[in-house]
Amino acid sequence: MSTSTSRTYRVVVVAALAVAVVAVLGARRSPSTPEEAPEAGLPRLLELGSTDCTACKQMEPVLASLRKGYAGRLQVQFIDVYQDPKAAQEHGIQLIPTQIFFDAEGKEFFRHEGFFPEAEILATFRKQGIDLQAPAAKGGR
Repeated sequence: MSTSTSRTYRVVVVAALAVAVVAVLGARRSPSTPEEAPEAGLPRLLELGSTDCTACKQMEPVLASLRKGYAGRLQVQFIDVYQDPKAAQEHGIQLIPTQIFFDAEGKEFFRHEGFFPEAEILATFRKQGIDLQAPAAKGGR
């Protein structure tokens, strides 16, 4: 293989790899899953954290309970800032976990840093006039 053919081959391979990397990173950032794309008309709790930090791990069952107990009334999202550092930058995150509260129109109205119990999260929505209505009692008739 001649030097110019070899050089051309390398340039084509490098360009193809660059296009592939850009495509993969672009697909990763696009809000294609229901978890990432805000659902219109619902209030939303967005937590930016990590799967590794202690307070973030303590928040996992709180977020799971809210997702299950308030499905269809509240959208609960989680973004791992180590997997998606651009999201942390876009939201101006300084500490993790950070919970960001949005009304049904998508307007941010409150932020909290650190562990936040479920009852306090619900009270924060109520203070904003957003009544999520408690789930039906278990074991009823």
